[in-house]
Amino acid sequence: MTSTARTDAPTVDDVTAERLAAALRCRTVSHEDRERIELTEFDRLLAHLEQSFPLVHTHLAWETFGHSRLYRWAGTETPDIESGAVAAILLAHMDVVPVDDLQGWTHPPFDGVVDSEFIWGRGAIDDKSRVLAILEAVEQALSEGVQPRETVYLAFGHDEEVFGSEGAGRMAQRLRDSGVRARLLLDEGGVITTGVADGIDVPVATIMVGEKGFATVRLSVTDIGGHSSMPGKQTAVGRLARAVARIQDHPFPLRLTPVAVDMLTRVREFMAEPRRTMLGLLKVAGPVAVRILAARPQTEAMVRTTTAPTVISGGVKPNVLPQRADAFVNFRILPGDSVSGVLDHCRKVVRDRGVTIELDGTTSEPSPNPAAGPDFDLIADIAREVVPGIAVTVGIVPGATDSRYYDDLAATRCNFAPIILTAADLERIHGTDERISRADYARLIRFNRLLIDRLARSA
Repeated sequence: MTSTARTDAPTVDDVTAERLAAALRCRTVSHEDRERIELTEFDRLLAHLEQSFPLVHTHLAWETFGHSRLYRWAGTETPDIESGAVAAILLAHMDVVPVDDLQGWTHPPFDGVVDSEFIWGRGAIDDKSRVLAILEAVEQALSEGVQPRETVYLAFGHDEEVFGSEGAGRMAQRLRDSGVRARLLLDEGGVITTGVADGIDVPVATIMVGEKGFATVRLSVTDIGGHSSMPGKQTAVGRLARAVARIQDHPFPLRLTPVAVDMLTRVREFMAEPRRTMLGLLKVAGPVAVRILAARPQTEAMVRTTTAPTVISGGVKPNVLPQRADAFVNFRILPGDSVSGVLDHCRKVVRDRGVTIELDGTTSEPSPNPAAGPDFDLIADIAREVVPGIAVTVGIVPGATDSRYYDDLAATRCNFAPIILTAADLERIHGTDERISRADYARLIRFNRLLIDRLARSA
């Protein structure tokens, strides 16, 4: 079935665009070394939010956790209590990743340049646009006297890019201690893509319903060293390189999970033959579907725990045998696999007692049973209203988000924003020339406003 999506471009006015641009000028960069974080930049951003959205900061109660903010918008049915019926928890984060290639940017990454088509800057997509869009929508609703029937929480983290324990971790625990149980949890993750899903001609909205786990494995080799003119059979670097090669050459097996089956089933009607028929026979054609998904990195992550050697180091001079060599391999873990399973896998395939293999840094297990929850269709319907003619399906976030801290607090989890991106646009996230179009920013604001209106009408 072939259809044409209407992507008529909405826009935002200059004042609205400038509010986002001003937020992008705040250098709220997260670093692994916390001493490098410029906390005054977070203070600047929070002051900007308070000044830009006065109704939000007058009518909503809010608490600060470090530089994270948790807002409570009391519903008409539960105005005076923190627990009880909660309609939604809307997440976003205010921190951004560092910039590596300053010279490659069209506009400096923290200048917040606005032109006729785009708003440029680090965080334009990930994730300040969502912070500002939620606040724009709530401010609009408050100005028109709209109030949700059930309480809504807004949770804006300050350290998502460095695992979120001090922001999302603490805010989620605050809600948990208060007995909060929400119908809906909404966060970053899925978008609407064009030209990315193989064999589908219309834009595809992928609403993520869970996320993969992650773990980094450190491999270390030590040796006595010496002069390079008298090497042994294998140096520390050579031994380590062989271990890394074994891990990369023995990836985790391809596997079709229930959420992947649901994803394929939902997009089947938008595919041409023979794939449409094949997907109708997933019980027998599953291996073929898996191979199709594994053909592209963007979709392979749906059917495999991925393996990515990222850092290798050792030695001090070309003519000196290294006394130590280290490598790091990052894994994004498919539901059904586990962090401990990753470690066992590495030890099994390396088969070398001279290589120390251990976990390094923070780890996270994958979502246990990701699936479309009761309010999935609410988000899907609003997405279709914002961008008519799209295909809507499910997925799992290949990276880690703040949502993992809140997983047990909501009946439905959705990671999604209705922005339309190409494969090239996806590379700008955490990359060079991050930007958001005025059209996409308008879609983000409208999406959140439509969600608020639905929450105001529903029980």
